[in-house]
Amino acid sequence: MRIHVLRIVAFVLVCLAAVPCRAQDKVTILYDAFGESKKLTKDWGFSALVEHNGKRILFDTGNDAAKFEHNVKALGVDLTKLDFVVISHRHADHATGLRYVLSVNPNVTVYAPADGANGFGGAPIPNTYLRADESLPAKMRYFGGTEPEHLTSGKLYDTGNFVLVNQLTEVLPGIFLVRTVSQKKGTLELPELTLAIKGSNGLLLVNGCSHAGIEAILEAAGSKIVGRDRGHGVMAD
Repeated sequence: MRIHVLRIVAFVLVCLAAVPCRAQDKVTILYDAFGESKKLTKDWGFSALVEHNGKRILFDTGNDAAKFEHNVKALGVDLTKLDFVVISHRHADHATGLRYVLSVNPNVTVYAPADGANGFGGAPIPNTYLRADESLPAKMRYFGGTEPEHLTSGKLYDTGNFVLVNQLTEVLPGIFLVRTVSQKKGTLELPELTLAIKGSNGLLLVNGCSHAGIEAILEAAGSKIVGRDRGHGVMAD
């Protein structure tokens, strides 16, 4: 989803690619269908490198691993020097380039929304999924009627230190991940993470698709982090 109009009560400063938001802050667009750079391959999807107070955060990884690799190399971005990666949600146009990231930085910490069996780290599978019915013979029940003590979903990646986020999380001092859940038709119940950086003037928010709606994201970030709906910058794909 592309957002062209943001109806925000708070004063908003939109941070564009490679334009400093503060003296120590910079956001560099690595992957998008917009932009004037001749170096980058445009495509559907999104990725940005967020630099804040010496920290380097990769937010999303685009739609195609090869194109993502091309763009990263064209801009001279060193993915071996990342503090962590954020995958905003499970859609492929935001997560596919992660394969390339892990090929060059296999031990990087990757934050992703807890979202059932989405492949990001082997989430536990509740025993309620087995729908145990003792009236059935053992051969007609999962695992022959003997449920395993622990059951986890499979992992798409053998490398990477995945951390599944199911609530507002302060990753580093003043750097938060805000979890929202879409109530919109078409993406109902889809969880998504927004990167929120707390500064003296309010919050800088970096978001992927805003599936929950920009108003809901602002309310969640503002009320839980600064106690009110106050933001000085929003960047959304």
